Amino acid sequence: MSTAQSQSPSRPVRVFLVDDHELVRRGLRDLLSTAPDLDVVGEAATVNEARVQIAATAPDVAVLDVRLPDGNGVELCRDVRAENPLIHCLMLTSYADDDALLAAVLAGASGFVLKQILGHNLVDAVRTVGQGGSLLDAKSTSALLAKLRQGEPADPIAQLTAQEREVFQLIGEGLTNRQIADRMFLAEKTIKNYVSRILAKLDMQRRTQVAVLATELRGRER
Repeated sequence: MSTAQSQSPSRPVRVFLVDDHELVRRGLRDLLSTAPDLDVVGEAATVNEARVQIAATAPDVAVLDVRLPDGNGVELCRDVRAENPLIHCLMLTSYADDDALLAAVLAGASGFVLKQILGHNLVDAVRTVGQGGSLLDAKSTSALLAKLRQGEPADPIAQLTAQEREVFQLIGEGLTNRQIADRMFLAEKTIKNYVSRILAKLDMQRRTQVAVLATELRGRER
């Protein structure tokens, strides 16, 4: 497993860019390259490219577009952080989305900014994240979690079978379908079917909603 080096004042913050639009990546690279303490070490247009290249370059900060052609930046963030917790992730999106913000928090992102952000503010954001800081507003994050709790039944997963509950818990731990399949010694297609049934029973549309609920229930048990 590759590891990022600890950031020190004498070394620029190493940055990796992930966005499926070449012009956006070029603009980000040109902008960040104007800062002497930032060094863009690579870029990718897809999740698959990013996984390989981020592992190879071990940046301090990965700037990730939330929406990508072969997946999304939130799941990529979760994978990157699981592989190397020293890499900090800054999520970049075109519009505000409470679900995406919550998912980013749960995935271990250090920040979440809109693409409309002013250039100098983005440079500052990358610096802050690269130095181990966070751009996430604890107050608004707590408000989002409180909103999720409203109206929840005492045991919202009572209708799930034992197998479905296990898959539910593993989704909450951030595992992919393939990782869950390996853990449960089942086919990945079987896990996909379980996930579909869980979404239907919980009246949810997205996997991230399941992850949020699983995390909340785990927190109640502590």
